[in-house]
Amino acid sequence: MTSEPNALPRPAGATQPFYWSVQRELWEYRSIYVAPVIVGAVIVFGFLLSAMAGIWEKALRLDATQPFAKLAEPYDLAALLIMGTTFVVAIFYCLEALHGERRDRSILFWKSLPVSDFTTVLSKASIPLLVLPLVTFVVTVATQWLMLMISIAVLLMQGSGAGTLWTQLPLAHMWVMVLYHLLAIHSLWYAPIFGYLLMVSAWARRAAFLWAFLPLLAIGIIEKIGFRSTHFGGWLGSRIAGATGATPGGDGVLSPMTHLSPGRFLVNPGLWLGLILCAGFLAAAVRLRRYQGPI
Repeated sequence: MTSEPNALPRPAGATQPFYWSVQRELWEYRSIYVAPVIVGAVIVFGFLLSAMAGIWEKALRLDATQPFAKLAEPYDLAALLIMGTTFVVAIFYCLEALHGERRDRSILFWKSLPVSDFTTVLSKASIPLLVLPLVTFVVTVATQWLMLMISIAVLLMQGSGAGTLWTQLPLAHMWVMVLYHLLAIHSLWYAPIFGYLLMVSAWARRAAFLWAFLPLLAIGIIEKIGFRSTHFGGWLGSRIAGATGATPGGDGVLSPMTHLSPGRFLVNPGLWLGLILCAGFLAAAVRLRRYQGPI
């Protein structure tokens, strides 16, 4: 069968430019997934060495009164280390994302493609807001699963049963808490931080890191000297610490005593104020990229 001579070419999918823009970021910035994988591998290797050395031997002699927190300590630590790593990666990525293409003049090539500045900035914003949290979750689950397998192997070599470990270490619940934490805090609560850093990356001609943090420091100093208060520093610190007030009780966000409170989180005024600020920062980044040239 032959195609109709007057048939119009099939248009490309509406999401194709965005999809390939995200792929471009993953190809250019491999630290997005390489860094958390390396940290996860180091954690597993260290946990294996400690198990072989017998450091966790007493901790793995379980009984009915074994506290959850004691068993979960290495697993919680692993999750926190991986999340901390990806947060640092997100900060440096945002500062480099729009500044780097102007510095190496590759912006001239990317602007020649039929991809709008809005799509480009949105694809870069999706890395810290969506891609990195998902990568963090996958690496955390894989790391904790391997740690569990090592623990079970140690128990079996000691001649102990591993059934109690399965019942007293509910990894499934911990993974739900990790996913909730990543989506609520790293994706939504940190959104204005990442938006601000992307705006600075689009504006600064050099030393983007200094231009991002010196104004914040200056605001804190001026407030302290002029008004004898530290409201801005306290607000910024609570934002970075992820203090939303939506997870009451418990020992931490990964604790089984911490209850999921998406309703309280979604009605938090600080969340929506931060999202509005993020939208403003991203809009400014789009406009700056449109008119800024190579450095």
